[in-house]
Amino acid sequence: MSENPLHLLMNPQSIATVGASNNWQKMGTMQSLSILKDGFPGKFYPIHPKEKVVLGHRAYRSVESLPEAPDLAMLVVPTNQVISLFESFGKIGTKRAIVISAGFKEIGAAGKNLENKLTEVAQKYGMRFLGPNCMGIINSQLPLNLTVSVLDKRPGYLGMATQSGTYITQTLDYLRKRGIRFSKAISVGNEANIDIVDALEYLGEDKSTRAIILYIEGLRRGRHFIEVAQKITPHKPVLAQYVGGSASGKRASKSHTGAMAGPDILYDGIFKQAGIIRLHSIEDLYAHGWTLATQPPLKGNRLGVVTHSGGPGTAISHTADRGGMIVPPFSEGLQKRIRQHIAVHASSANPVDMTFTTDTQLLTQTIPQLVMESKEVDGVIIHGPMGSSWIKETYPHVGNLIDISLDKLVEFLDSMDLSEMVSLPWKYEIPLAISCFSGRDDNYVKAYEDHDIPAFDSPEKAARAMVSLLRHKEIRDRKAIVAPKLPRKNKKAAVLIQEAMEKGQKALDEYQGKQILSAYGIPVTREILVQTEKEAAMAAETIGFPVVVKACCWQIMHKTGEGLLALNVQTQADVQKRFRSIRKAVGSDVPILIQEQIAGSREFVIGMTRFPGFGPCLLFGLGGIFTEAFADTTFRAAPLSLTEAREMIADIRAKKLTGPFRKMPAVDKAKLCSAIQTVGFIGLLHPEIAEIDLNPVLIEDDRPVVVDALMLLSPFP
Repeated sequence: MSENPLHLLMNPQSIATVGASNNWQKMGTMQSLSILKDGFPGKFYPIHPKEKVVLGHRAYRSVESLPEAPDLAMLVVPTNQVISLFESFGKIGTKRAIVISAGFKEIGAAGKNLENKLTEVAQKYGMRFLGPNCMGIINSQLPLNLTVSVLDKRPGYLGMATQSGTYITQTLDYLRKRGIRFSKAISVGNEANIDIVDALEYLGEDKSTRAIILYIEGLRRGRHFIEVAQKITPHKPVLAQYVGGSASGKRASKSHTGAMAGPDILYDGIFKQAGIIRLHSIEDLYAHGWTLATQPPLKGNRLGVVTHSGGPGTAISHTADRGGMIVPPFSEGLQKRIRQHIAVHASSANPVDMTFTTDTQLLTQTIPQLVMESKEVDGVIIHGPMGSSWIKETYPHVGNLIDISLDKLVEFLDSMDLSEMVSLPWKYEIPLAISCFSGRDDNYVKAYEDHDIPAFDSPEKAARAMVSLLRHKEIRDRKAIVAPKLPRKNKKAAVLIQEAMEKGQKALDEYQGKQILSAYGIPVTREILVQTEKEAAMAAETIGFPVVVKACCWQIMHKTGEGLLALNVQTQADVQKRFRSIRKAVGSDVPILIQEQIAGSREFVIGMTRFPGFGPCLLFGLGGIFTEAFADTTFRAAPLSLTEAREMIADIRAKKLTGPFRKMPAVDKAKLCSAIQTVGFIGLLHPEIAEIDLNPVLIEDDRPVVVDALMLLSPFP
């Protein structure tokens, strides 16, 4: 396996920049100042056609005049200069580059052609590059900062790959104020060469990165993305925000980076398949990512809550409970130990509600330590630690009762030794999150954040972050994904499809579709295709009453409500009557399908459709005539392991229908999983099939049976 191209790009020993000058307002100058001011230990070569000295360093008039081939070239120049500069760097042997310049694929066809030329030059010289239209990188361990903002002096633990450069440059001040620090951060821009999948793989390999966050507008290598993520997520958390699923989000992302967006429900399923925790705001992405990067892993779902106010404690409990956590009452022994420290009217149960108190040490250390050492919880949230900010707030009222100035009080609080308080998570290997309405101007909040304990400005936010820790526990506990072996292509199925396409069919009729399903072992109804009333009556006798009578023609995609379907037909005479009425409704002598009547009231749908970047994707959900109304479905990309198929079944809201339900036995999940998996195989083996819609899949006793099948054909397989 070849080395990830980002290893060298993120760790250069020398950098050449084109676009830096002594004008501080230029982006190239700002980025070069970040290289110099934030401590890059390697060589720096500015290239400028006129200036002899740039930012205190000797400037070179051209790429060819450099004393050596730099490990990394950074281009912040007008678009029309990029190709020739790339050619020059390629000739001298530079192998990595970052193209900050915009004006490529994101502007339309002309820009796309230019981007293709850039890629061709890179291939010619064996170069790999980020961009174009990106905002640089951060490697806090080197250190190396190629953004326009100031890098925190302390290395971090949170890795980020983003299709928007803003989120690694304009946000650095925002993150610094919350104690969040990047280990590595990568802006991929248009992804003409190195993409977000490469970045994910690199961050997964990076030992300094403890958790990974992704900002995604669309994926071009969707299947590879899943495979890479599945190798990382069992041992390193990955969280993602996807914004291309809505109509306006898709339109904005296309104009932004040229990304190919997919439906929101598809990405929901893809992230679950990949073991990625999906979030819906950039604020949560940073905060939850930092929580997972800094806190010990959650070992269970029991949450302890310590607060001095009932409202926040209730809000935390409610939010955590909705996320799958429990806030269990403490044992009598633990409550007895807690009651020794709190007021008589306070609650020693869980949450511990101390009610109003000015004893912050009790709130932040004494009670949490008792809770953690009891081993009755797996995680703890504390609401309300306040010190210096509370004094500043109340001093105007109480100052005349205190024989000490405000400045002296704040100075005393700021000098407090809080080391034992902030050591609790690692002493007991239990994650801790803080909820407080004060910010870093408070000595307690600052101490927590400076020691990598996340502090949130609302109770619900702290609880949601703890729920993300639970999601990763579930991902760690997930059964191993064993890649399935693709079966051989069935010759009979291939011939059926070829013959249909030669006849100009845009779809297979139901009978043809079921023959293909049957060829691959998917259970279908017993049925006979007939042309006359006599054949219909004989077929019904052969199958056994009651039967279903249907029109069967590839042009008829849906039969319900059109008078083209008769259920529960009981006699030969009725079969012949239905035969005549269906042909009359169609208006032609279409073939008629006589089908066994399946006795089952649980209906599901299995489908396959193709999405750019992902190939064939599978759908499973609640079926029947209410499929669209309830929209209770989930997606995954093929090929699907049986573990992933079982996760699809457990993913829908109506999953209880697959267990014992109203005197009906549990569905044979092994057979249902096999059917879902096999539909994916069919999609992979037969690219001529554009879509598959098996609806309904009825459950007869415990056995899934495909009752209706629609397969659309593609003219361009």
